[in-house]
Amino acid sequence: MLKLLIPTLMLFPTTWLAPSKWLWPVTLAHSLTIALVSLIWLKNLSETGWSYLSPLMATDPLSSPLLVLTCWLLPLMILASQNHTAHQPLNRQRVYITLLISLQFFLIMTFSATEIIMFYVMFEATLIPTLIIITRWGNQAERLNAGTYFLFYTLAGSLPLLIALLLLQASTGTLSLLTLQYTQSDQLLSYADKLWWAGCLLAFLVKMPLYGVHLWLPKAHVEAPIAGSMILAAVLLKLGGYGMMRIMPMLEPLTKELSYPFIILALWGIIMTGSICLRQSDLKSLIAYSSVSHMGLVVGGILIQTPWGFTGALLLMIAHGLTSSALFCLANTNYERTHNRTMILARGLQMALPLMTMWWFAASLANLAFPPLPNLMGELFIITSLFNWSWWTLALTGAGTLITAAYSLYMFLTTQRGSLPAHIIDLSPSHSREHLLMTLHLLPLALLTLKPELIWGWTT
Repeated sequence: MLKLLIPTLMLFPTTWLAPSKWLWPVTLAHSLTIALVSLIWLKNLSETGWSYLSPLMATDPLSSPLLVLTCWLLPLMILASQNHTAHQPLNRQRVYITLLISLQFFLIMTFSATEIIMFYVMFEATLIPTLIIITRWGNQAERLNAGTYFLFYTLAGSLPLLIALLLLQASTGTLSLLTLQYTQSDQLLSYADKLWWAGCLLAFLVKMPLYGVHLWLPKAHVEAPIAGSMILAAVLLKLGGYGMMRIMPMLEPLTKELSYPFIILALWGIIMTGSICLRQSDLKSLIAYSSVSHMGLVVGGILIQTPWGFTGALLLMIAHGLTSSALFCLANTNYERTHNRTMILARGLQMALPLMTMWWFAASLANLAFPPLPNLMGELFIITSLFNWSWWTLALTGAGTLITAAYSLYMFLTTQRGSLPAHIIDLSPSHSREHLLMTLHLLPLALLTLKPELIWGWTT
């Protein structure tokens, strides 16, 4: 683990000591090297146990894909933010990159923690850099409101988790993931036990976010700068799914009775947020609501606790991380040229930027789960396992799939097809930096089609 944590820490002096003209190239090269080295974590995935084990940190087939995704995203965020921050004073650019690096550091610690309290502390620590990125570098005055929503939703959800973990420590004597699976679970029958179950899951369901506690997400996404939107969509939403998968074995006898309302909310949320997407005029808001819809499927897949459900959830989390981040990058390239996120005012861009349209098409197809991409594999696994649990779920998941296809095509056709509006007269051409950025998003997605067992998790 230290092979990657120490180079990540060394990015801090690199950022502050690099000369101004080398700041972005040096941090990009350094972070890309870390991302490539992180691929060694995918080496032992045929084994089901822990690897790279140390007293506090380890990886297993569940955390490895998420760790690699975290490391892969930092160079992409640096690539995407270069133009956005180019006109700011040099010190502000350094602070911005420092916040992105600290976010990666906290996320690596979160996904590799073997002590649940360490996981909790790092889970909360990711809040601080994200909040600063949204409130300081956001685009509009609404960003402070978005930051408040983000902070209070997350904190209100995660404080019951802390109490639940302290109760677990008192009853079992350990909070190590390595030993908790061997402790004898009690027959949890009282109302207090049911409250404890809800406390354990609430923080993760808010972070996912579950439909009903999702209102912070569209605000945070829309107001955040490009790097904030990317890390939120790609990794921070996945913290909820990862935490749920980790804590589920300890909640064993209660889940099958208590999870009904949450599964129903998640599946109903797929249809509701998909319908909201069909009516969106704001491009970033549409992509943000589509994340809520996809995460609803993930919540359903995790809560029914079957190997197929878990596998599909992990597949969909990784695939959605790359796809959603790619869509936010594309929305940002539009915004940098037209200074407008309203879809009706920035449309018909195929005439001006035909190569970007190819990327839009590929990302839209990935978003609607086009075969043979991992998005489709994940959705099929989850829908099949939900259908085996109750065939009524097919109505909700089937309608959700159709609506997803509809809003993905609506987004593509509105932004790319038709004639250019009369007010768009001066568009800068697409840069090779942007094409590299999109390649680094969509190429891993295509390659995972050839070897999906890298992101299957330990359930297969």
